[in-house]
Amino acid sequence: MGSAYAGSMYTGVDFCKRLCGVSVIRRWNDDPSTSFEVIFNFNNGESMENALRACCKGIKIGKILIHREGDNGYSLFHSNALLFLRLIYEKLPTDISDRHLLLLDPILGTGNSAIRAITLIIKKGVPESNIIFLNLIYAPKGVHEVCKRFPRLKIVTSEIELGLNEEFLVILGMGEFGDWYFGTDDE
Repeated sequence: MGSAYAGSMYTGVDFCKRLCGVSVIRRWNDDPSTSFEVIFNFNNGESMENALRACCKGIKIGKILIHREGDNGYSLFHSNALLFLRLIYEKLPTDISDRHLLLLDPILGTGNSAIRAITLIIKKGVPESNIIFLNLIYAPKGVHEVCKRFPRLKIVTSEIELGLNEEFLVILGMGEFGDWYFGTDDE
């Protein structure tokens, strides 16, 4: 209980002392003749880290790097899925299972990369109910896939877009997030 303006009482929340962030970083390659190190996706959780650090000074932030080759729009667990997702790198706080976790990924499209990252985090001992998935934009298909697989997960977003295009990329009303964030959009 706390006291507010004009002496009225309120029941509030307290800052969680055992909090950490984890950035999801995706690399993809739709051209098998090209090395995947050449192609990098700027739509990753690292773009959200500065804002998290500004709110939560000294917060521990981990990384999950996922290599993705193509996408066919199927669920990662669908029998016809041809999607190739491979965990390349993970660096997570050693006490992650004792913490509440903010999963950072600005765009949720098909949900496959998010499902891969969340599965890894749960295998590390973090209860599903302790994960808050933060993103800026999502497509309905992706959120349905993630919520179907992880019903106790919380998702916080700022914008719901129309859906996915024929290449299974989010149809953005606000423009390409990477260009918008890094100021590289020429329009």
